[in-house]
Amino acid sequence: MRFFKRLSILFTVFFLLPSLASAAWWMSVERPGSWRQADWTSSGVLPPAATLDEPVIHVMAARTGGLKGALSVHSWIVTFDPAEGRYNRYDKVGWGQPVRRNAYAADARWYSNTPFFVKTVRGADAARLIPRIEAAIAAYPYNHRGGYTIWPGPNSNSFVAHVLRAVPELDAVLPPHAVGRDWRPGLFAFDIAPDGADMHFSLGGLMGFAAGLRSGLEVHMFGLVAGFDLRRPALKIPGIGRVGMSGDQALSSRMPADRKPPSTASV
Repeated sequence: MRFFKRLSILFTVFFLLPSLASAAWWMSVERPGSWRQADWTSSGVLPPAATLDEPVIHVMAARTGGLKGALSVHSWIVTFDPAEGRYNRYDKVGWGQPVRRNAYAADARWYSNTPFFVKTVRGADAARLIPRIEAAIAAYPYNHRGGYTIWPGPNSNSFVAHVLRAVPELDAVLPPHAVGRDWRPGLFAFDIAPDGADMHFSLGGLMGFAAGLRSGLEVHMFGLVAGFDLRRPALKIPGIGRVGMSGDQALSSRMPADRKPPSTASV
């Protein structure tokens, strides 16, 4: 009995209270009432493709809409190949054919929310990894009608996390408030990254943990993530994100401060 009492206290402190704080912040933010009223246009955080002269990969995210936005972001992948001369954006959505290419501008706002950068890779490394990203997207097993489940997954964040696991050289982890990123099929799932940098355990996509150089130490509960990152020092807080150094420090500062929770130093 004492064990369950302590467990409930830990859950309240590390998961419930931060989630309630994030929800309170979200309710105070002006936002569109529906997707029809939302702004889906380019945010301008990416330079025009015509000005680029080297391959680039961006993993991006933005707060989602409605009540979901209190706890979660939507993530996507952007690539640029000079030979093609344009950005390619890959998302997963909840209607029709789930995985979309260039359904939105590469840096489009999501439900009026300005995107931020999770990871950026440039130059020769990007040139080498873009074909592997495209192969991972082509191999994604839930790109069919009915292949989207908002919670616990597979959703948009599950899709991007699939690509990041398939291409560990990207050295990227989605932010802790990307609900669905830790979903795995089946009741029990345990995997170790091909490069050995992380291990991950999932119990039906509802509970689990991750540990390693890339993820730090994380505990997963019902799609929420609490933990810490030692390599890029930061706390991982449910609903709020990273508090501390960003996973992609060089570019994340371009996220407008008025779209961040007040207590978040760098999401």
